[in-house]
Amino acid sequence: MIYNPINSQLTNIMAKQAIGIIETKGFISLVEASDAALKSADIKMTGWEKIGSGLVTGFFTGDVAAVKAGLDAAAAAASKLGTVSSVQVIPRPHDDLSKLGGWIG
Repeated sequence: MIYNPINSQLTNIMAKQAIGIIETKGFISLVEASDAALKSADIKMTGWEKIGSGLVTGFFTGDVAAVKAGLDAAAAAASKLGTVSSVQVIPRPHDDLSKLGGWIG
């Protein structure tokens, strides 16, 4: 949260950041992907979820360029060990996305 002098209120800084999501087949692939993402860019991992049928999803936040770079590295690393099902970067996510889960940050 940051102070917004225009309306004298605290504003969620997520509106200026991005959410990164990577889904892999298998937990070990997600661990490898997360390690690569966190080492390659200034981003934070906000959580992970077990989806089912062996799919797991990791969630990251940071500025748009950093999240993109981190998830590119994550996908490359995870694909060496297993299967990457999906990678998505959402720039400037709407505040209501936080209703989907605590992993938003």
